[in-house]
Amino acid sequence: MQDLVTVFGGSGFVGSQVVRALARAGHRVRVAVRQPGRAHDLLMLGDVGQIQVVQANIRDPDSVARALDGAQACVNLVGVLYESGRQKFASLHTEGAANVAQAAKAAGISRMVQVSSIGADAGSPSAYARTKAAGEAAVREALPQAVILRPSIVFGPEDDFFNRFAAMAVLSPALPLIGGGQTRFQPVFVGDVARAVAVALSDPACAGKTYELGGPAILTFRQLLELVLSETQRRRLLLPLPFPIANLIGQVGNLMALTPIAPPLTTDQVAQLKVDNVADKALPGLSDLGIEGTAVESVVGTYLYRYRKGGQFAETPEVDKGVTPT
Repeated sequence: MQDLVTVFGGSGFVGSQVVRALARAGHRVRVAVRQPGRAHDLLMLGDVGQIQVVQANIRDPDSVARALDGAQACVNLVGVLYESGRQKFASLHTEGAANVAQAAKAAGISRMVQVSSIGADAGSPSAYARTKAAGEAAVREALPQAVILRPSIVFGPEDDFFNRFAAMAVLSPALPLIGGGQTRFQPVFVGDVARAVAVALSDPACAGKTYELGGPAILTFRQLLELVLSETQRRRLLLPLPFPIANLIGQVGNLMALTPIAPPLTTDQVAQLKVDNVADKALPGLSDLGIEGTAVESVVGTYLYRYRKGGQFAETPEVDKGVTPT
């Protein structure tokens, strides 16, 4: 069995797959999370004793240092899609990333993977994107040899994108085409992102590089929603929602974020949707890590079926039999 890798944020959608990939690669994995009681199912992703769960909060440098004690490498996956309570963009994306990198340096750890996001930009109108860029800079300052991975929207069984709009299609007669639906995305499979993390940690040639991870296809927001409707066998109106109106809805979402209810949209997310989320061809990507990207069409049907009428018992596409989806 290889060295010990501490994974911060390993209990999330992407994190659990990263833990699995690292365990399969033979690493011992220490999963550092705020609430260990919610992460013990991760122990089953490896051999007996291969994975352990510890408490850590990346806003607390002391707990970060404890989580890194004895580790030879680390991965930081911590991030939020919207601010709520003490979970702020700056405190997690920037200060938290800096805490991990600085503690790793102090512990003599030279191998680190920082998972950021395509669109990370210090000059972005989006606070999410600005703090992601600041986090990258903080990591690079402490550990120049760290590897930065920037995925596009990540899809898989527990994703927040396709599941959200599929659930909306069950209840709503229309889906919103924010900004007209022309924003472009390059969806990347969660399993490919996890493999990228494992390769980036093990291959010395990756040190100090930034990779932008996108899948094999570039699709507009409209095309992604059409895919959702096709896979859920539902016919819904795709309603153009101009950015000014979306921003008003986002302002309501900002207020919802102050409550336990997850907002459908925030003003910061509207700002992000004004910019394409596509990998920069000037930067290395999945293929440079030896990974062939997984097509979104080959995977989403394996979990969006549950949003069809009848769920897993739905008949094979009604549209193929000339029946109008509802």
